[in-house]
Amino acid sequence: MAWLMKLGRKACLSSSTTHFLKLHCRACQPSPSASRFSFSRELFAKNQTRHYISRMHKSAFEDHILRLLRSEIQYEMEVAPPKEAVSVFSSFTVEDRPGEQWLRLRRKYGDNEDIKIEVTMFDGFQRSGDKGEDVQMHISLIVDVCKGDDSNPLEFICSAWPNALVIRKVFMLKRHKMPPKPYIGPDFVELDDELQDALQEFLEARGVNDELAIFLHQYMMNKDKAEYIHWMEKVKSFVAK
Repeated sequence: MAWLMKLGRKACLSSSTTHFLKLHCRACQPSPSASRFSFSRELFAKNQTRHYISRMHKSAFEDHILRLLRSEIQYEMEVAPPKEAVSVFSSFTVEDRPGEQWLRLRRKYGDNEDIKIEVTMFDGFQRSGDKGEDVQMHISLIVDVCKGDDSNPLEFICSAWPNALVIRKVFMLKRHKMPPKPYIGPDFVELDDELQDALQEFLEARGVNDELAIFLHQYMMNKDKAEYIHWMEKVKSFVAK
C-alpha cells in the first residue's frame, strides 16, 4: 500500500513539474508583436548605419571637389589674375556680357551711320608651323552697318585671327520678313580683287581692321579667364551648400 502511495505522489509531482515547465517556456517565448518590434529596430539601425556611411562618403567626395576648386581658383588668381574689363576701344564702346560667350561693340560714323559688332569668344583654331606646334585661336564677328533706324543693314561676316581681320561674307540683311533662305552672295574671296579691296577699305575706315582683331584677342583671353574663375566660384558655392 505504501508503495502505491509513493508511486502516486511521484506521478503527481512529475505531472505538476511538467505543467510548470510548459508554462514557464511559454512565458519565455517572445510574442509575435515583440518579434516584429525587434526586427524593425534592427532594420532601422542598419538603415541608419548605411545612411551615415553614405553621408560620410558624400561629405568626403564633396570636400575633395571643394579642395580642388579652391586650389585651381587660387592658382589662377595668383599666376595671372584677370584684369578689369575695358569699356572703350578706339571709337567703340565695349559692352561686356558676363556669363555669356558674346561681346558687343558700338559706334557712330559720320552723320547717319550706326555700327554694331557682335563678337564671339574663341570658337576655333588653326595650326601653323612645320609641325603644327603654333596654334592660332579664331574669333567670329558680325558687323552691321546701318544708315538710319529703318534701313536694312549691310552685314559683314568676319574672322578675327591674332593679328588680322578677314572678311568672309557680305550681304544685305532685311530687318523684317527675312526669307527662309535668302541669297547672301558669293564668298568674299570669290569677288573681284578690286571689289574686295574696296570693301576692305570700307570697313577699315569705320575702325574694323587688324588693330580691332588684336584688341579682341587680348580682350577675349582676359574674358575667358574671368569667366572660368566665375564658373568655378559658382560650382564651389553649389557644392558647399
